[in-house]
Amino acid sequence: MKLSIIIVSWNVAGKLKGNLKAIYSSDLDKSDFEVFVVDNNSHDNTIDIVKKEFPQVKLIANSENLGFAKANNQAIKQAKGEYILLLNPDTRVKENTFTNLLKWMDENPQARVAGCKLINETGEIIKYVRCFPKIWDQLAIVLKLPHIFPGILNKYLRNDFDYEKSAKVDSIRGGFFLVRNNTPQLKLDERYFLWFEEVDFCRQIKNAGEEVWYTPVAECVDYVGQSFKQVSIAKKQKYFRDSQLKYFKKWHPAWQCYLLKITWVFGMFVSFVLGKMNFKSRAKT
Repeated sequence: MKLSIIIVSWNVAGKLKGNLKAIYSSDLDKSDFEVFVVDNNSHDNTIDIVKKEFPQVKLIANSENLGFAKANNQAIKQAKGEYILLLNPDTRVKENTFTNLLKWMDENPQARVAGCKLINETGEIIKYVRCFPKIWDQLAIVLKLPHIFPGILNKYLRNDFDYEKSAKVDSIRGGFFLVRNNTPQLKLDERYFLWFEEVDFCRQIKNAGEEVWYTPVAECVDYVGQSFKQVSIAKKQKYFRDSQLKYFKKWHPAWQCYLLKITWVFGMFVSFVLGKMNFKSRAKT
């Protein structure tokens, strides 16, 4: 089997249905791929839709929300494909997305992990390639400095990156994350509930002397954050803070983690003030 597709879903039945329809309408031979849907205790009709309309899907229905990493690992353990694709439910592949990307992977054995060109529903490129987090850019994010100085994160956000060319990169978006199934210790770190899981995995890949790549040979539509819209701002910030600190505790000197912890006290105050001011920002982090 060539490909195992893993979709972790939470309360996005409509987008998931469209996603699965697109997958099964692709030009990849139906006998050459399998699809897992890992549902993190959705309260909509996700389970019924999958069971009734897509009986070929291998459904894992969790009784609680296990988070992104743990839910993906449940399916990774069962995946039989030569390649594994972690795919967000609010995406829509094109007819040739899989065949184009898998052909590229076969021709580029140096790539252990790869992501394709992601576009939004109006056709604009979603800029998602990132450098590995460093203490200074993360401090800027915590203190909300990009709201005032948007250019402060240009290096971290790779604003100079050319999305029309294939290139080796530090990390890619976890919503479309293709990895070879023979990767040693193929598992996401379950200490992360949400955020930083894919960055952590890419860091492990680089430390092992392997490579992460971006390539525009395949395209996928990404509706971006449909599940996330259901989460309160306070909870989103908590998830981000917890994962960020875990990442720095694992990969950076202890003083950097402590500095971030202290800075978060000020960061929460700044968030409160900006909220009271109804401050609107187009800054991207």
